[in-house]
Amino acid sequence: MTRDYLGIIRELVAGTWRDPTTGKTHGIPIEKIAIEETLDGMEADLVADAHGGKSLIVVSDERTRAALGERVFRALSGRFDVREHVWENPRCTPEGIDELMAATEDAEALIAIGSGTISDSVKFGSFSTGREYSVFATSPMNAYTTPTASIAYDGFKKSITCHSARGVFFDLQVLAGCPRRLVSAAFADVICRTTAQVDWLMSHILFDTPYSETAYVLLAVDEDDMIAEAAGIISGDFDALAKLTRVSAIMGLGTSFTGTTHVGSMAEHMISHYIDMFAGAAHPGTSHGEQVGVATLTMSALQNRILGADRPPELRPTVIPEAELRRRFGDQTAETMIEQTARKALDERGAAALNARLEKEWPKIAGRLRAVMRPKAQLRDAMPGAGCQLTGRDLGLQPEFYRDAVRYSRFIRDRFTMLDMAGDSGQLEEFAAGCE
Repeated sequence: MTRDYLGIIRELVAGTWRDPTTGKTHGIPIEKIAIEETLDGMEADLVADAHGGKSLIVVSDERTRAALGERVFRALSGRFDVREHVWENPRCTPEGIDELMAATEDAEALIAIGSGTISDSVKFGSFSTGREYSVFATSPMNAYTTPTASIAYDGFKKSITCHSARGVFFDLQVLAGCPRRLVSAAFADVICRTTAQVDWLMSHILFDTPYSETAYVLLAVDEDDMIAEAAGIISGDFDALAKLTRVSAIMGLGTSFTGTTHVGSMAEHMISHYIDMFAGAAHPGTSHGEQVGVATLTMSALQNRILGADRPPELRPTVIPEAELRRRFGDQTAETMIEQTARKALDERGAAALNARLEKEWPKIAGRLRAVMRPKAQLRDAMPGAGCQLTGRDLGLQPEFYRDAVRYSRFIRDRFTMLDMAGDSGQLEEFAAGCE
């Protein structure tokens, strides 16, 4: 890790990092972030800094216990009142989290071992029961450093704000030994910075949505090199893996700076959520990160298409196909989708006002958005080296299902994205028909 980046992390933890673009000072709620080649022998000191003399339970599942959990438990056993809980059937649902909290209610703080389900379940569960937690990573994903958890309510995924970990600890030797697929998925997940920033900035320009570039300033420290060295992250190059880990950590911290997940979660995440929500028995078992990578390429193509045009799109009032949504997704889910879409829907006056502004300012608006966008070809060239899938077909999805994900995912959330721009200008159907 470079000395500059170590300094940035220390300053963020201390609350003294100054954004060079704004002059504002920023801190984060996490008290300790460690990214080291190995944390072997450091575990007890890291946990002591975060949780003092509190009683602990180390939470893992069968796989993450073998990868790191058993080692952490042994390291803590000599200094803490600590026991293990190996969760047999982990699931990030209200019922699953209730089960986990009942099994760990005798501890004052929880130590999560693992990514995804374990991390989010401990995060939300500890928040709901008024306890602290820290996490030892087992893959280089970005959710460890967010104060939000992705919870499935009756199959509908929601990002719920809760709290941040006291400590987030990355052992690069452990990450290097995790399944290659998880490392590839982490890379696929964070390259969405480009499409998320375009969508969020567009929403800011057109609707005055609160927007901040602070996280993007930090991401820029490593992003170019991470993409250039994509092949190294799965070939054992610790420096390349460290760059991916740092980018992932900063991507997660974006929520701390802004109070929203817009930094790295816009239309590409809606497409991934659609896959998880509606693939059912046909779901190929792909991860969120893998899906986001493919969706990022899809959104990059759409953004390049619209922003590369000489003329602005001509917007019409938003049509919410209520009957179609009810037929496809059932009344309960359709009601949520209708409610979400209504919050961002354009009426006749709104569409006319936007068209007038786009007609007048299109070169300026498109140029500002293109300035934060990476070329699709650059992303597509880097992803195979990192072992990433490129299409819905590569994910194991039927082409028509993936096309439907592109068509209908705009109705999942109230965030205005390029899917809405295409949908409200009559371009989305043609674009989706060419996706696979």
